[in-house]
Amino acid sequence: MHKVVISGSGLYTPAHSISNDELVASFNAYVQRFNQQNSEAIECGEVQPLTESSSAFIEKASGIKSRFVMDKAGILDPERMRPYLPVRSNESPSILCEMATAAAREALQRAGRTAADIDGVIVACSNLQRAYPALSIEVQAALGVDGFAWDMNVACSSATFGLSAACGLLQSGQAKAILLVNPEICSGHLNFRDRDSHFIFGDAATALLLERKDLASSNQQWEVLGSKLATRFSNNIRNNFGFLNRAEDEDSAAFDKLFVQEGRKVFKEVCPMVAELIETHLAEHQLAASDIARFWLHQANLTMNQLIARRVLGREASEQEVPVILDRYANTSSAGSVIAFHLHQQDLAQGALGVLCSFGAGYSIGSVLLRRRNLDFI
Repeated sequence: MHKVVISGSGLYTPAHSISNDELVASFNAYVQRFNQQNSEAIECGEVQPLTESSSAFIEKASGIKSRFVMDKAGILDPERMRPYLPVRSNESPSILCEMATAAAREALQRAGRTAADIDGVIVACSNLQRAYPALSIEVQAALGVDGFAWDMNVACSSATFGLSAACGLLQSGQAKAILLVNPEICSGHLNFRDRDSHFIFGDAATALLLERKDLASSNQQWEVLGSKLATRFSNNIRNNFGFLNRAEDEDSAAFDKLFVQEGRKVFKEVCPMVAELIETHLAEHQLAASDIARFWLHQANLTMNQLIARRVLGREASEQEVPVILDRYANTSSAGSVIAFHLHQQDLAQGALGVLCSFGAGYSIGSVLLRRRNLDFI
């Protein structure tokens, strides 16, 4: 069975950033207008008044200070409060394809590869733009890859599950190089009028190039030592938007089908599950938590990551051990842990071990064990 390495990573960051203060100003303007327009119904108790948000509340609840988005004006417009992304013709690259190819090209460049070296493309993300044709096949065509492609969705764990699937193809000899891409426009499925969640998500795209170890030529590689995946059904994080909505009756179809979650239940249930899976994964490789130089965790909530790291390490973790990017990027679903990996790996020494871990709706959890391999020292 062939060994596998990550030979390159890429990141696409949107041009627009929204600070907490900007987001709060828009949200509070909406709340004030709503309360004013419904003042009589509120006084009679027929309608519950909305509560304003604050930057302090957002940062305390999540650790998020800002987020990158594909469109800023539409989100901050109190009368719209959703991104404005005009429909493109079928002959034009889709917006997710555009994001994905930008991240993919950086991963290829870092690995010293071209599209001619790639056998397959996997697009793994939480929200695909359409049912078909597959976004991955569009990305494949845009890059000029001669091979195969498919889409997959395991919500926030899509990247680690996609990475595991790519490794299987490479280990078995079915492919020599696989491009894994994670384009996420999370602002498109976020209800910016919901105080409990209006601040959570941002947009970004990431890419990883995986190759057979014996064929990779990049000077800086991460060998994939193994992966461990787990899922358990839960309704505590849910998005009901889909093509069958239009087949529902009028009253049902009027309800908001966007992202909703029971945040406290998610926190209580997911954190111990993630810590236990990481511990089991390490034990299967005869490793202790102290052997791991870095944990690239899913970037959803700062307190969750701190608690997971504390349970695994048995102490408080440093920012070097568990780097944080959600303060600038917010929750970018499947892209989050890969952004942390992309931005916080160059300082690690030859032979250093790291864990790339994601968790989210499903519930789904993925853990990937990596070892730094620098050819300059081999």
